[in-house]
Amino acid sequence: MSSAEPREPSAREGLLSGLRVVELSSYVATPLCGLALAQLGADVVRVEPVGGAADRTRRPLADSGTSLYWSGLNKGKRAIAVDLASAAERERVADLILEGGPCVVVSNSDRYPEFSHEALRARRPDLIHVLLQGRADGGAGVDYTVQAATGFPLITGAPGTAAPVNHVLPAWDIAAGLYLAVGLLAAERDRLLTGRGRGIRVALEDVALATAGNLGYLAEAQVTRHERTKSGNDVFGTYGRDFVTADGVRVMVVVLTERHWAKLLSATGLTAAFEGLADALGIDFSGEAERYEHRELISALLGRWFADTPFATAAEVLDRHRVLWERYRSFGELGRDGGAALREGDLFDVVDQPGVGPHLAPKSPIVVDGGRLGPLPAPGVGEHNSALLPARAGE
Repeated sequence: MSSAEPREPSAREGLLSGLRVVELSSYVATPLCGLALAQLGADVVRVEPVGGAADRTRRPLADSGTSLYWSGLNKGKRAIAVDLASAAERERVADLILEGGPCVVVSNSDRYPEFSHEALRARRPDLIHVLLQGRADGGAGVDYTVQAATGFPLITGAPGTAAPVNHVLPAWDIAAGLYLAVGLLAAERDRLLTGRGRGIRVALEDVALATAGNLGYLAEAQVTRHERTKSGNDVFGTYGRDFVTADGVRVMVVVLTERHWAKLLSATGLTAAFEGLADALGIDFSGEAERYEHRELISALLGRWFADTPFATAAEVLDRHRVLWERYRSFGELGRDGGAALREGDLFDVVDQPGVGPHLAPKSPIVVDGGRLGPLPAPGVGEHNSALLPARAGE
Protein backbone atom coordinates (compact mmCIF):
# COMPACT_ATOMS: atom_id res chain seq x y z
CA MET A 1 0.00 0.00 0.00
CA SER A 2 1.43 3.39 -0.94
CA SER A 3 1.72 6.18 1.64
CA ALA A 4 -0.96 8.10 -0.26
CA GLU A 5 -3.55 5.38 0.21
CA PRO A 6 -5.90 5.64 3.22
CA ARG A 7 -5.76 3.00 5.90
CA GLU A 8 -8.41 1.72 8.25
CA PRO A 9 -8.14 3.09 11.83
CA SER A 10 -7.65 0.70 14.73
CA ALA A 11 -10.40 0.09 17.30
CA ARG A 12 -9.14 2.79 19.73
CA GLU A 13 -7.89 5.23 17.12
CA GLY A 14 -9.64 8.54 16.73
CA LEU A 15 -9.22 11.63 14.58
CA LEU A 16 -6.64 13.04 17.01
CA SER A 17 -4.57 9.90 17.50
CA GLY A 18 -0.91 10.91 17.76
CA LEU A 19 -1.66 14.31 19.29
CA ARG A 20 -0.12 14.65 22.75
CA VAL A 21 -1.72 17.11 25.17
CA VAL A 22 -0.32 17.99 28.60
CA GLU A 23 -3.06 19.47 30.77
CA LEU A 24 -2.21 21.63 33.79
CA SER A 25 -5.69 22.49 34.95
CA SER A 26 -8.61 22.05 37.31
CA TYR A 27 -12.37 22.50 37.59
CA VAL A 28 -14.44 22.73 34.38
CA ALA A 29 -13.26 24.64 31.31
CA THR A 30 -9.75 23.30 30.74
CA PRO A 31 -10.55 19.70 31.83
CA LEU A 32 -13.52 19.80 29.43
CA CYS A 33 -11.20 20.92 26.65
CA GLY A 34 -8.92 17.98 27.43
CA LEU A 35 -11.85 15.57 27.63
CA ALA A 36 -13.18 16.66 24.23
CA LEU A 37 -9.73 16.00 22.74
CA ALA A 38 -9.31 12.65 24.53
CA GLN A 39 -12.70 11.47 23.27
CA LEU A 40 -11.43 12.07 19.74
CA GLY A 41 -8.27 10.02 20.31
CA ALA A 42 -5.68 12.48 21.69
CA ASP A 43 -3.29 11.31 24.40
CA VAL A 44 -4.14 13.73 27.21
CA VAL A 45 -1.89 13.75 30.29
CA ARG A 46 -3.21 15.61 33.31
CA VAL A 47 -0.60 17.04 35.70
CA GLU A 48 -1.61 17.29 39.38
CA PRO A 49 0.06 18.08 42.67
CA VAL A 50 0.99 15.20 44.96
CA GLY A 51 -2.21 13.88 46.53
CA GLY A 52 -4.34 15.07 43.63
CA ALA A 53 -5.84 18.34 42.46
CA ALA A 54 -8.42 20.23 44.51
CA ASP A 55 -11.24 19.28 42.17
CA ARG A 56 -10.74 15.56 42.84
CA THR A 57 -13.07 15.90 45.83
CA ARG A 58 -15.73 18.11 44.22
CA ARG A 59 -19.40 17.07 44.39
CA PRO A 60 -21.34 15.10 43.32
CA LEU A 61 -19.73 12.14 45.06
CA ALA A 62 -20.18 8.37 44.89
CA ASP A 63 -21.03 6.61 48.16
CA SER A 64 -17.31 5.80 48.45
CA GLY A 65 -16.47 9.52 48.42
CA THR A 66 -15.03 9.40 44.90
CA SER A 67 -15.83 12.55 42.94
CA LEU A 68 -18.25 11.78 40.10
CA TYR A 69 -17.57 15.29 38.84
CA TRP A 70 -13.82 14.67 38.53
CA SER A 71 -14.27 11.20 37.10
CA GLY A 72 -16.68 12.52 34.49
CA LEU A 73 -14.41 15.30 33.20
CA ASN A 74 -11.23 13.22 33.13
CA LYS A 75 -12.23 9.92 31.53
CA GLY A 76 -9.74 8.50 29.08
CA LYS A 77 -6.84 10.68 30.23
CA ARG A 78 -3.54 9.72 31.84
CA ALA A 79 -2.37 11.37 35.08
CA ILE A 80 0.89 12.21 36.79
CA ALA A 81 1.35 13.72 40.24
CA VAL A 82 4.39 15.84 41.12
CA ASP A 83 5.47 18.28 43.80
CA LEU A 84 4.74 21.49 41.95
CA ALA A 85 6.37 23.50 44.74
CA SER A 86 9.70 21.96 43.68
CA ALA A 87 11.58 23.60 40.81
CA ALA A 88 13.21 20.25 40.02
CA GLU A 89 9.82 18.55 39.74
CA ARG A 90 8.48 21.32 37.54
CA GLU A 91 11.52 20.83 35.32
CA ARG A 92 10.61 17.15 34.96
CA VAL A 93 7.17 18.16 33.74
CA ALA A 94 8.70 20.69 31.33
CA ASP A 95 10.92 17.93 29.94
CA LEU A 96 7.84 15.75 29.45
CA ILE A 97 6.23 18.58 27.50
CA LEU A 98 9.27 19.31 25.35
CA GLU A 99 10.48 15.80 24.55
CA GLY A 100 9.05 13.48 21.94
CA GLY A 101 6.59 14.40 19.23
CA PRO A 102 4.75 17.72 18.81
CA CYS A 103 2.90 18.65 21.99
CA VAL A 104 0.12 20.94 23.14
CA VAL A 105 -0.06 22.45 26.63
CA VAL A 106 -3.48 23.32 28.07
CA SER A 107 -3.46 25.36 31.28
CA ASN A 108 -5.67 27.58 33.41
CA SER A 109 -2.84 29.07 35.45
CA ASP A 110 0.22 31.24 34.83
CA ARG A 111 1.50 30.58 38.32
CA TYR A 112 4.61 28.66 37.25
CA PRO A 113 6.98 30.46 34.86
CA GLU A 114 8.46 27.16 33.64
CA PHE A 115 5.13 26.33 32.01
CA SER A 116 4.52 29.70 30.37
CA HIS A 117 4.20 30.01 26.62
CA GLU A 118 7.36 32.13 26.42
CA ALA A 119 9.55 29.77 28.43
CA LEU A 120 8.42 26.60 26.68
CA ARG A 121 8.44 28.05 23.19
CA ALA A 122 11.96 29.38 23.71
CA ARG A 123 13.01 25.76 24.04
CA ARG A 124 10.63 24.38 21.41
CA PRO A 125 9.34 26.78 18.71
CA ASP A 126 6.67 24.36 17.44
CA LEU A 127 4.93 24.21 20.83
CA ILE A 128 1.23 25.09 21.02
CA HIS A 129 0.28 26.66 24.36
CA VAL A 130 -3.39 27.18 25.30
CA LEU A 131 -4.22 29.29 28.37
CA LEU A 132 -7.57 29.92 30.04
CA GLN A 133 -7.93 33.20 31.95
CA GLY A 134 -10.72 34.56 34.12
CA ARG A 135 -10.50 38.02 32.57
CA ALA A 136 -8.50 39.21 29.59
CA ASP A 137 -6.67 41.76 31.75
CA GLY A 138 -5.32 38.93 33.88
CA GLY A 139 -7.79 39.47 36.71
CA ALA A 140 -9.37 36.56 38.53
CA GLY A 141 -12.75 35.23 37.47
CA VAL A 142 -14.79 32.04 37.53
CA ASP A 143 -18.06 31.14 35.87
CA TYR A 144 -20.34 32.56 38.55
CA THR A 145 -18.48 35.84 38.96
CA VAL A 146 -18.50 36.21 35.18
CA GLN A 147 -22.23 35.52 35.19
CA ALA A 148 -22.73 38.36 37.67
CA ALA A 149 -20.80 40.83 35.55
CA THR A 150 -22.44 40.14 32.19
CA GLY A 151 -26.16 40.68 32.73
CA PHE A 152 -27.60 37.20 32.32
CA PRO A 153 -28.69 36.57 35.96
CA LEU A 154 -30.74 39.78 35.87
CA ILE A 155 -32.92 38.48 33.01
CA THR A 156 -33.23 34.95 34.43
CA GLY A 157 -36.12 33.87 36.65
CA ALA A 158 -39.78 34.68 37.22
CA PRO A 159 -41.21 37.93 35.83
CA GLY A 160 -41.55 40.72 38.38
CA THR A 161 -38.75 39.48 40.66
CA ALA A 162 -35.77 41.77 41.17
CA ALA A 163 -33.13 39.42 42.60
CA PRO A 164 -30.58 37.97 40.16
CA VAL A 165 -30.77 34.23 39.44
CA ASN A 166 -27.52 32.42 38.69
CA HIS A 167 -27.86 29.54 36.27
CA VAL A 168 -26.94 26.14 37.73
CA LEU A 169 -25.30 25.22 34.41
CA PRO A 170 -21.73 26.66 34.26
CA ALA A 171 -22.37 27.87 30.72
CA TRP A 172 -19.27 30.04 30.39
CA ASP A 173 -16.98 27.28 31.63
CA ILE A 174 -18.47 24.95 29.04
CA ALA A 175 -18.35 27.46 26.21
CA ALA A 176 -14.81 28.51 27.13
CA GLY A 177 -13.65 24.88 27.23
CA LEU A 178 -14.97 24.31 23.73
CA TYR A 179 -13.49 27.62 22.50
CA LEU A 180 -10.15 26.43 23.90
CA ALA A 181 -10.47 23.23 21.89
CA VAL A 182 -11.37 25.15 18.72
CA GLY A 183 -8.40 27.50 19.13
CA LEU A 184 -6.09 24.60 19.89
CA LEU A 185 -7.16 22.65 16.81
CA ALA A 186 -6.85 25.74 14.60
CA ALA A 187 -3.28 26.17 15.90
CA GLU A 188 -2.59 22.47 15.32
CA ARG A 189 -3.75 22.78 11.72
CA ASP A 190 -1.45 25.76 11.24
CA ARG A 191 1.43 23.82 12.79
CA LEU A 192 0.87 20.95 10.37
CA LEU A 193 1.03 23.43 7.47
CA THR A 194 3.86 25.66 8.67
CA GLY A 195 5.65 23.94 11.53
CA ARG A 196 5.08 26.97 13.78
CA GLY A 197 3.83 26.89 17.34
CA ARG A 198 1.18 29.26 18.64
CA GLY A 199 0.02 30.82 21.89
CA ILE A 200 -3.75 30.75 22.39
CA ARG A 201 -5.57 32.61 25.19
CA VAL A 202 -9.27 32.49 26.04
CA ALA A 203 -10.86 34.46 28.89
CA LEU A 204 -14.12 33.37 30.51
CA GLU A 205 -15.37 36.96 30.62
CA ASP A 206 -14.59 37.43 26.91
CA VAL A 207 -16.59 34.31 26.07
CA ALA A 208 -19.60 35.58 28.03
CA LEU A 209 -19.44 39.10 26.60
CA ALA A 210 -18.90 37.82 23.08
CA THR A 211 -21.93 35.57 23.42
CA ALA A 212 -24.07 38.43 24.73
CA GLY A 213 -22.89 40.46 21.75
CA ASN A 214 -23.39 37.70 19.19
CA LEU A 215 -26.98 37.14 20.41
CA GLY A 216 -27.76 40.83 20.00
CA TYR A 217 -28.30 41.58 23.69
CA LEU A 218 -25.54 44.18 23.92
CA ALA A 219 -26.46 45.80 20.61
CA GLU A 220 -30.05 46.10 21.84
CA ALA A 221 -28.84 47.95 24.94
CA GLN A 222 -26.76 50.32 22.80
CA VAL A 223 -29.13 51.25 19.99
CA THR A 224 -32.62 50.97 21.51
CA ARG A 225 -34.43 52.01 24.64
CA HIS A 226 -35.65 48.48 25.25
CA GLU A 227 -34.93 47.04 28.68
CA ARG A 228 -34.71 43.27 28.82
CA THR A 229 -36.79 41.85 31.66
CA LYS A 230 -37.29 38.41 33.12
CA SER A 231 -39.68 36.17 31.21
CA GLY A 232 -39.74 32.98 33.27
CA ASN A 233 -40.05 29.91 31.04
CA ASP A 234 -41.21 31.91 28.03
CA VAL A 235 -38.67 31.79 25.20
CA PHE A 236 -37.63 35.37 24.52
CA GLY A 237 -38.56 36.73 21.09
CA THR A 238 -40.49 33.70 19.86
CA TYR A 239 -43.20 31.42 21.21
CA GLY A 240 -42.29 28.80 23.78
CA ARG A 241 -43.84 27.93 27.15
CA ASP A 242 -44.37 25.07 29.58
CA PHE A 243 -47.79 23.47 30.17
CA VAL A 244 -49.27 20.89 32.55
CA THR A 245 -51.33 18.00 31.20
CA ALA A 246 -54.55 16.68 32.74
CA ASP A 247 -52.61 14.12 34.78
CA GLY A 248 -50.01 16.59 36.06
CA VAL A 249 -47.13 16.06 33.63
CA ARG A 250 -45.25 19.23 32.69
CA VAL A 251 -44.07 19.70 29.11
CA MET A 252 -42.26 22.38 27.12
CA VAL A 253 -43.54 23.47 23.69
CA VAL A 254 -41.66 25.67 21.22
CA VAL A 255 -42.80 27.26 17.94
CA LEU A 256 -40.11 28.78 15.73
CA THR A 257 -41.67 29.02 12.27
CA GLU A 258 -45.04 29.41 10.59
CA ARG A 259 -44.90 25.70 9.72
CA HIS A 260 -44.35 24.80 13.38
CA TRP A 261 -47.31 27.00 14.31
CA ALA A 262 -49.59 25.29 11.78
CA LYS A 263 -48.56 21.86 13.08
CA LEU A 264 -49.25 22.82 16.69
CA LEU A 265 -52.71 24.14 15.85
CA SER A 266 -53.49 21.04 13.83
CA ALA A 267 -52.34 18.78 16.67
CA THR A 268 -54.43 20.59 19.29
CA GLY A 269 -57.48 21.15 17.07
CA LEU A 270 -57.23 24.92 17.56
CA THR A 271 -56.78 26.00 13.95
CA ALA A 272 -60.32 27.37 13.59
CA ALA A 273 -60.20 29.02 17.02
CA PHE A 274 -57.06 30.98 16.20
CA GLU A 275 -58.34 31.88 12.74
CA GLY A 276 -61.40 33.37 14.43
CA LEU A 277 -59.25 35.26 16.91
CA ALA A 278 -57.04 36.56 14.13
CA ASP A 279 -60.05 37.91 12.25
CA ALA A 280 -61.70 39.38 15.33
CA LEU A 281 -58.59 41.03 16.78
CA GLY A 282 -56.64 41.76 13.62
CA ILE A 283 -53.68 39.64 14.71
CA ASP A 284 -51.50 37.67 12.29
CA PHE A 285 -50.44 34.72 14.44
CA SER A 286 -48.28 33.34 11.61
CA GLY A 287 -45.52 35.86 12.43
CA GLU A 288 -42.92 35.14 15.11
CA ALA A 289 -42.98 38.66 16.55
CA GLU A 290 -46.78 38.62 16.80
CA ARG A 291 -46.78 35.24 18.51
CA TYR A 292 -44.34 36.55 21.09
CA GLU A 293 -46.29 39.76 21.61
CA HIS A 294 -49.56 37.89 22.10
CA ARG A 295 -48.10 34.90 23.96
CA GLU A 296 -50.48 35.25 26.91
CA LEU A 297 -53.49 34.97 24.61
CA ILE A 298 -52.00 31.97 22.83
CA SER A 299 -51.10 30.28 26.11
CA ALA A 300 -54.60 30.69 27.50
CA LEU A 301 -56.06 28.54 24.70
CA LEU A 302 -53.19 26.06 24.58
CA GLY A 303 -53.20 25.78 28.37
CA ARG A 304 -56.84 24.68 28.32
CA TRP A 305 -56.08 21.99 25.74
CA PHE A 306 -53.18 20.58 27.79
CA ALA A 307 -55.18 20.79 31.02
CA ASP A 308 -57.94 18.68 29.41
CA THR A 309 -55.58 16.16 27.75
CA PRO A 310 -53.78 13.26 29.50
CA PHE A 311 -50.05 13.11 28.89
CA ALA A 312 -50.09 9.86 26.88
CA THR A 313 -52.63 11.32 24.46
CA ALA A 314 -50.81 14.64 24.20
CA ALA A 315 -47.50 12.88 23.56
CA GLU A 316 -48.93 10.73 20.78
CA VAL A 317 -50.65 13.67 19.08
CA LEU A 318 -47.69 16.04 19.33
CA ASP A 319 -45.26 13.41 18.04
CA ARG A 320 -47.56 12.51 15.15
CA HIS A 321 -47.69 16.14 14.08
CA ARG A 322 -43.93 16.60 14.63
CA VAL A 323 -44.39 19.44 17.10
CA LEU A 324 -41.30 20.73 18.94
CA TRP A 325 -41.98 19.57 22.51
CA GLU A 326 -40.52 17.52 25.36
CA ARG A 327 -41.49 16.34 28.81
CA TYR A 328 -39.50 17.68 31.74
CA ARG A 329 -37.34 14.92 33.22
CA SER A 330 -35.13 14.94 36.29
CA PHE A 331 -31.60 13.55 36.48
CA GLY A 332 -33.11 10.83 38.67
CA GLU A 333 -35.49 9.78 35.93
CA LEU A 334 -32.72 9.70 33.35
CA GLY A 335 -30.52 7.51 35.56
CA ARG A 336 -33.27 5.29 36.97
CA ASP A 337 -33.62 1.56 36.16
CA GLY A 338 -29.96 1.21 35.32
CA GLY A 339 -30.06 4.23 33.05
CA ALA A 340 -32.67 2.72 30.72
CA ALA A 341 -33.36 6.13 29.18
CA LEU A 342 -29.64 6.61 28.53
CA ARG A 343 -29.37 3.29 26.70
CA GLU A 344 -31.80 4.32 23.96
CA GLY A 345 -29.04 5.68 21.69
CA ASP A 346 -25.32 5.00 21.28
CA LEU A 347 -24.03 7.99 23.25
CA PHE A 348 -23.55 6.09 26.52
CA ASP A 349 -21.60 2.95 27.33
CA VAL A 350 -20.65 1.14 30.52
CA VAL A 351 -17.36 2.10 32.17
CA ASP A 352 -16.02 0.58 35.40
CA GLN A 353 -14.58 3.54 37.29
CA PRO A 354 -12.50 2.70 40.40
CA GLY A 355 -14.25 4.06 43.47
CA VAL A 356 -17.53 4.31 41.58
CA GLY A 357 -18.17 0.96 39.93
CA PRO A 358 -19.82 0.17 36.60
CA HIS A 359 -22.07 2.92 35.27
CA LEU A 360 -23.10 4.50 32.00
CA ALA A 361 -20.77 7.28 30.83
CA PRO A 362 -20.94 9.38 27.67
CA LYS A 363 -18.78 9.05 24.62
CA SER A 364 -18.09 12.14 22.53
CA PRO A 365 -21.18 13.93 21.18
CA ILE A 366 -19.25 14.06 17.88
CA VAL A 367 -19.98 11.10 15.59
CA VAL A 368 -17.12 10.28 13.20
CA ASP A 369 -17.87 8.01 10.25
CA GLY A 370 -20.90 6.64 12.09
CA GLY A 371 -19.11 5.80 15.33
CA ARG A 372 -17.59 7.13 18.56
CA LEU A 373 -14.76 5.95 20.80
CA GLY A 374 -16.05 4.25 23.94
CA PRO A 375 -15.39 5.82 27.37
CA LEU A 376 -12.38 4.80 29.45
CA PRO A 377 -11.99 5.24 33.24
CA ALA A 378 -10.50 8.42 34.66
CA PRO A 379 -6.98 7.89 36.06
CA GLY A 380 -5.99 7.58 39.69
CA VAL A 381 -3.65 10.09 41.33
CA GLY A 382 -0.20 9.68 39.77
CA GLU A 383 -1.31 6.51 38.00
CA HIS A 384 1.05 7.07 35.08
CA ASN A 385 4.08 8.52 36.86
CA SER A 386 6.26 5.47 36.19
CA ALA A 387 5.32 5.37 32.51
CA LEU A 388 5.72 9.07 31.79
CA LEU A 389 8.35 10.42 34.21
CA PRO A 390 11.80 8.82 33.98
CA ALA A 391 13.19 7.81 37.36
CA ARG A 392 15.87 10.11 38.72
CA ALA A 393 19.17 8.88 40.07
CA GLY A 394 18.69 7.28 43.46
CA GLU A 395 14.95 6.62 43.00
